Amino acid sequence: MASVKVYGPPLSTAVSRVLACLFEKEVEFQIINVEMAKGQHKTTDYLKIQPFGQVPAFQDGEVTLFESRAICRYVSEKCAKQGNKGLFGLDMITKASIDQWVEAEGQSFNPPSSALVFQLAFAPMMNLKQDPNVIKQSEEKLVKVLDVYERRLGESRFLAGDEFSLADLSHLPNTQYLVDRTDKGGLFTERKNVGRWWDEISSRDSWKKVVDMQTLPPKS
Repeated sequence: MASVKVYGPPLSTAVSRVLACLFEKEVEFQIINVEMAKGQHKTTDYLKIQPFGQVPAFQDGEVTLFESRAICRYVSEKCAKQGNKGLFGLDMITKASIDQWVEAEGQSFNPPSSALVFQLAFAPMMNLKQDPNVIKQSEEKLVKVLDVYERRLGESRFLAGDEFSLADLSHLPNTQYLVDRTDKGGLFTERKNVGRWWDEISSRDSWKKVVDMQTLPPKS
């Protein structure tokens, strides 16, 4: 049995980020289901490995981690010589470039895109009322971020250079929902450079495997 365990459902954007990294690095792993509707993420045992009661939680033997981007960095460094060897760069300068775009994803891209994913994809599935003001403000913020990406991707094939990296991988979960499950996909696909980039990164075998693990009700 694989020593690496990932706690949480593949439908979770944070969990799917970790899964994509594990597939890229060709690491065997075991998915441990966490039934959040039943409060399993708030049990004493679970809080020992994820003190904030969220997903994912990650175990590699005696190592326990949480926060998906930190997990991805750990996996990339520990398994540097297998799978996609350049996923987190092969030299200091490349690593720094990747890191700055991972930070940009976490601080600039993720807040508005996550808000849109929740409002437009998850709220309807959960029979929750959508907030038009949140949707409008989040879209405006995301457009400004994608303006920066459009310029950057006119200069390089991927965000951190000419090779696919964690910088690109980190954007896959939220963008997948927005493109496939909402009416905001055009924010990405109608841009020349961002659209080309999205087509390429979403076509990777690693991400296709993650999408295959996700089970969603039919889009209404």
